[in-house]
Amino acid sequence: MQLSTSLRITCLAATMALAACSKNNEDNGAPTRDGMRPATPNSSKYISQILEYKPAPGQFVNENTFGSPAGAQKLIGGINGLLSLGSFGGYVITGFDHSIENKAGMDFGIYGNVILGNGTDWSEPGIIMVMQDLNGNGKPDDGEWYELAGNEYNAPGTIRNYRIIYYNPKKATATDVLWKDNQGKSGYVLSNTFHNQSYYPLFAPNQDSLVFEGTLLRNTLVKEYNPVYHSELFNNKPVGAGYADNGSKEYQDLTEAKGRGYNTLDISTAVNAKGEKVNLKYIDFIKVYTGQNCNGNLSNDPGNQDRLLGEVSTEVGGIVDLHL
Repeated sequence: MQLSTSLRITCLAATMALAACSKNNEDNGAPTRDGMRPATPNSSKYISQILEYKPAPGQFVNENTFGSPAGAQKLIGGINGLLSLGSFGGYVITGFDHSIENKAGMDFGIYGNVILGNGTDWSEPGIIMVMQDLNGNGKPDDGEWYELAGNEYNAPGTIRNYRIIYYNPKKATATDVLWKDNQGKSGYVLSNTFHNQSYYPLFAPNQDSLVFEGTLLRNTLVKEYNPVYHSELFNNKPVGAGYADNGSKEYQDLTEAKGRGYNTLDISTAVNAKGEKVNLKYIDFIKVYTGQNCNGNLSNDPGNQDRLLGEVSTEVGGIVDLHL
């Protein structure tokens, strides 16, 4: 088709204008055509918003600092917060002011509350999920959650599609919380004398019961002789790399090198619900949930439970984009 000179000039001008708009949008951090929100010089490497905090029952839940919606907000903008997710399945969903790119090496780091040293070892591994903001509305409501497959993903003892229900005892003070799972087992989130408030989240949308689903990691609780304290102590051993609040080797190495450790995560390890590897150029949302269903208790006597340590509950202290 032949175009007149004036029409060709008009089309060329329109094309240049569109290119300029696209360039300006990229410079301003607006979504590109594939939905990615590129970082700008003003982007923060830390969490910019808490999209949802839904803990499972636990000893820190309903405490203002570590287990409340207000406490969750303290994760924004840094790495000095500390939020408890409660027992298995309890989670927090975070967002950033830009997309975190999938580049060579590790892409983001999660700070937790691992205890190391003097023969003590207390990890509370959390599983990480990621999502893209495909419709660009700033909410995790349109894409698929992908699990970052850590070293335990295919390990013996790992249970995928695990489902648990917690039942509200509906008492104002600390009371054991009953749970039942889809493996035919039941038990309690044990209360203790150190935390006297209700362990069932008072801000939960359902005040009768809470349901969580996900990947269950094997329990790693042991009782070992400690040569420093000359007595037997409970330890919750770390699992392999790829989890939050987990004293794995990379966490220990970073602790030695930087004085404070954190867990590093690679977006390239993402898998879909079938366990198939997916190729993500970027992510927009990060979800962390408690990966073990365990009390700090090895007693087989229902009338004489070990209640000193409470439940294993992942803690999150902050998340950082390692590329900024």
